[in-house]
Amino acid sequence: MRETPSPGNLPHILLEWYDVHAREMPWRTGPAERRAGIRPDPYRIWLSEIMLQQTTVATVRDYFARFVARWPTVAELAAAPDADVMGEWAGLGYYARARNLLKCARAVVAQNDGVFPADHAALLALPGIGPYTAAAVSSIAFDLPQTVLDGNVERVMARLYDIHTPLPGAKPVLMKKAAALTPRDRPGDYAQAVMDLGATICTPKSPACGICPWRDPCKARREGTAPLLPMKTPKKPKPVRHGTLYLAQRTDGAWLLETRPDKGLLGGMLGWPGSDWLDIATERPAGRPPVTACWHDLAGEVRHTFTHFHLILSVRTARVGPKVQPERGGFVPRQDFRPSDLPTVMRKAFDLSQSAHVTGL
Repeated sequence: MRETPSPGNLPHILLEWYDVHAREMPWRTGPAERRAGIRPDPYRIWLSEIMLQQTTVATVRDYFARFVARWPTVAELAAAPDADVMGEWAGLGYYARARNLLKCARAVVAQNDGVFPADHAALLALPGIGPYTAAAVSSIAFDLPQTVLDGNVERVMARLYDIHTPLPGAKPVLMKKAAALTPRDRPGDYAQAVMDLGATICTPKSPACGICPWRDPCKARREGTAPLLPMKTPKKPKPVRHGTLYLAQRTDGAWLLETRPDKGLLGGMLGWPGSDWLDIATERPAGRPPVTACWHDLAGEVRHTFTHFHLILSVRTARVGPKVQPERGGFVPRQDFRPSDLPTVMRKAFDLSQSAHVTGL
C-alpha cells in the first residue's frame, strides 16, 4: 500500500506532473521556457484571462491570435478605435469585457506608462479586473504567491478534500484550501498546473482518477464521491424574453445598423435596430421600425441564450431607397459591412435573412 503524501508535498507532486504534461497555449510561457529564463508577458496573460472568462480555451485561441497580431502591446490596444476592438471581439460574448478591456488598457498606459503593475491590490484597482484576474496576472505573469480560484480549481479542491457544501456557498472554504496549498516556490507554474489538472484529468464528468498525480491523497476518490462534486445549488429556470429586429437594406446594398448604448447587454456593439426585449410574449413587442418602409415578416425566428434569460426574436426586413432618412442608426455601405463584426445574436438574424432570400421565403 502506497503512503499518502503529506499536504506540504502536494504542490511539489503537482509541479512535477505539470513539467511533463503542461498544455501548450499561445499566451503561456511553459515550464521549460521559464527554466531557460523566459518570462511571461503580462499583457498577454491579462488579455487571455479576460477572454477566458465564461469562455473555453478552444474558442479563445483564434481570437487571442488575431488580437495580438493586430495589437501586439497594451499601448497599441489602448490607442485602437473602440469600433475596431468591438468588431474583433464579436462572437466572444459578454461584451462588457471588451469595453472594460479598452478602459483597462488605457488606464495602464495613462497611469503606469504602459506597464502592468505586479501588485495584487494595484491590479484590482484597474477597470475590469476582479479578484480572480488580479490573482492570475500577479501569480502567472509575476510569479507572486497569489491563489487563483476558477471553476477548475474549485472542482479539484472540492474533490481533494471531499467538500459537499454546494457552490457558490462553498467558495470561501475552497479558497482557504487552495490558499493553503499555494507554494512560494513557482507559484505561477503551480497556478497553471492546478487549472490544467482540472481541465484535463479532474474533469466535470468521468474524471481520470487512475492517472491523477493527486490520486492517493484525494478524499473524494477514496469515498467514491468524486463524480458528484462539486455540489451546486440548483439554478432557477431562465425566463424567456421576446423582441423584434428590423433589417433594412438600401437598393445600393447598404445596411441600416446602430451602435448599441454602452451600458446593458451587447453594449457598444453594432446591431440591428429593434424593439425592447420583453419577458412576456405579445403579438408584437413594443417598438417601431427605424424607417418608414414596407416591412415583411420572415418565417422562422432567432433564438439565443444569455446568462440570465433565453431570447426569441422575430425578424422583419425591408428594401428602401437611397435617399431615405432613418430615425435610428445609420447606413453602412455594402463594402464596409462585415457580418463577423456583429455579436452572435445579431449575426443569427442576418443569417436568417440571407437564408430566406436564398430560399425565396
